[in-house]
Formats: sequence, structure tokens, C-alpha cells
Amino acid sequence: MTRAALLILLLTACGTPVEAPRAAPVPVQSYEVIATYPHDPRAFTQGLFFRDGFLYESTGLEGRSTLRKVRLEDGKVLQMAAIPPDQFGEGSTDWGDEIISITWQSGVGYRWDRATLKTTTSFRYPGEGWGLTQDGHSLIMSDGTAWLRFLDPMTFKEKRRVQVTADGFAVTELNELEWVKGEIFANIWQTDRVARIDPRTGRVTAWIDFSGLDRLALRASPDDVLNGIAYDAKADRLFVTGKRWPKLFEVKLKPAE
Repeated sequence: MTRAALLILLLTACGTPVEAPRAAPVPVQSYEVIATYPHDPRAFTQGLFFRDGFLYESTGLEGRSTLRKVRLEDGKVLQMAAIPPDQFGEGSTDWGDEIISITWQSGVGYRWDRATLKTTTSFRYPGEGWGLTQDGHSLIMSDGTAWLRFLDPMTFKEKRRVQVTADGFAVTELNELEWVKGEIFANIWQTDRVARIDPRTGRVTAWIDFSGLDRLALRASPDDVLNGIAYDAKADRLFVTGKRWPKLFEVKLKPAE
């Protein structure tokens, strides 16, 4: 037994009220820009991931939502497919040879052939769709609340859900998601922060503060917020961008302060 635990035990036995020790606040990390790449300033980025040497990106806005394959080095869009014009495209991720994408308020998602970017089928789900990623076993979806849904990749039925918390409080506005080394990285909408989330407990293990990156990106509008995380697992590279940012950044995370 530690001295602190023994002291609490003795004070409690003596009838002295004791306040339980508080957990340490969530640590905050900063970043270093390793490289800068061009990014389509018309792309209202909603989903982003990296596979087999290319970026795949889903974009939003009704009448302008797309799914696209992008060359990292020069930002050139190599393939692009339109999402129905009455729908607002949201997050996307890969599953095998497919891409799975969701929409904001339509309750409709799509499966795409990754080689051709042609839709193979559609499916429905309750509530809103925001971000989407996968852990090799389940799809993981955010919906703007503090909850992450873990879904069957084939049926899209919910397997479980977890509430995201930091310092004992629920964390809402979870947006674009990425699976990075056993953790879920989540953009927090309209902020410069990304949450690192334990997928088992939902606890935020660290914040990544990307303050200043929007200025480097030459952000043109307040609506063009940080949103877009992609991880190259083979080369251990992390990329971030934002809605209609003309730049995409490869970043290295610094130790928490």
C-alpha cells in the first residue's frame, strides 16, 4: 500500500472527509512539419486515408461531394467519382479492395470498388454520419456526438459503442477519424485539436494541438477548418490537412508537455 493510500485510509477511519485524488489532466502534444504537399483548394475534405502509395479522399457539400484518388507528391486527382448531388459526402475508409463512404444527414452509405471508384452497393444507417475508419475488425464511425460506433464491415450493424471522454467530460464534435498504431485519432470540429482515443475505453490519452497549421495552409475562410488525417503504416508517416486547404502536411508529433 502506498503512503497516499494509507493516509486516506487513516483519515477515513478517523471520520475526516477525504477528497479522492484527481487524475492528471490529459497531456498535450505539439507537432513539427516534415514536408508540405499541394492539396486541391476546392476539396471540402471530409474523409482521408492512405493506401498503397496514394491518398483517397472524400469531400462534402451538396452538389459537390466526391470520392477521389490523389497522388501525394503533386496533389493531382487521378480518379474521381461523384456522390449523388442531393447528398453531403462525409467520412470514408478502405476495407479490402473496397472503399466505404458515408453521408451526413441522408442516412445512406456506399461501397465502392477501390480500383475503379465505381459504386457496388449502398446501405442505410440511423443518425448522422461524420467520420469513418477501421481497425482491421470493425468499421468505426463518428456522428457528431461523443459516441463512436463499432460496426460490422459487411452488414453495417452496430457491434458496440464507446463514449469518448477527457478529464471526466464527454467529448463531442468528433469528426474525421484515422486508426494509428492501435489508437483512434479524431479531429474535433472547429478546433485545432486532434484527440488520441483509447478504442477500448473511449478515454482521450492525449491532445494534439495543431495551432498555427491553418496559417501555414493559407486558410481562406473560417469554415475551412482542420479536418483530414491519413496514416501511412508502412513508412510510419502522418498526414493532415483541412477543408479547402491548398496544402497538405506530413507531420511529426512531439512528446507531450
